[in-house]
Amino acid sequence: MKLPQPLIEGRLVRRYQRFLADVELNDGRLVTAHTPNTGSMRQCAVPGYQVLLSKSDNPQRKLAWSWELVRVNGHWVDINTHRANRLVEEALRNDAIPGLRGYAVRPEFPFADSRIDFMLAGPTAKILLEVKNVTLCCEPQIACFPDAVTARGQKHLRDLTAALEEGWRAVIFFVVQRGEAEAFTPADAIDAAYGRLLRAAVDAGVEALAYRTLVSPAESRIGEPLDVLL
Repeated sequence: MKLPQPLIEGRLVRRYQRFLADVELNDGRLVTAHTPNTGSMRQCAVPGYQVLLSKSDNPQRKLAWSWELVRVNGHWVDINTHRANRLVEEALRNDAIPGLRGYAVRPEFPFADSRIDFMLAGPTAKILLEVKNVTLCCEPQIACFPDAVTARGQKHLRDLTAALEEGWRAVIFFVVQRGEAEAFTPADAIDAAYGRLLRAAVDAGVEALAYRTLVSPAESRIGEPLDVLL
């Protein structure tokens, strides 16, 4: 997926009020950028880190600038959580994910009282697939999720587990944005309940997949699969 162009370089001054970030551009200007990420962004929202911003010409926008990427441990990290679903959708439609090829793709599928990110329909099976964006490493080279307690994420695991009993195939898909990551594990120290629910869901038959992204200032795409350590 191509990223907005051009991207403007700066240094993070601070991230605050969840959706705001002050950035000092390379030309010395201080701008406030929208931050499209609801998580804690620990390890990413670090003052002094190199960031890349996009700028919109839409006069209706409250903030013209948007925070897109941050440099962490020598790798670009895509912090835009909205883009994670689009990356997965692009990979699904291009049959780029083994085991999930040949399915019709429907985003935002209503199930129970939730909306699951994707429903995949094939000749012999139907799949519910939920996407989670991962920007945290709990150990060197081991990515983890979540970066804050997530009641919503816990509910999605319960929904996927319930779907199994109705004959669905169910998948939780972790989009790992950390380029140094070699494996994925639940962040038990941050949200122990999520870790317990993930293990119980997998034991029940929910499939847990983790894929590392390939991110550059020009594009972001789904890369290689990672081991899921439970």
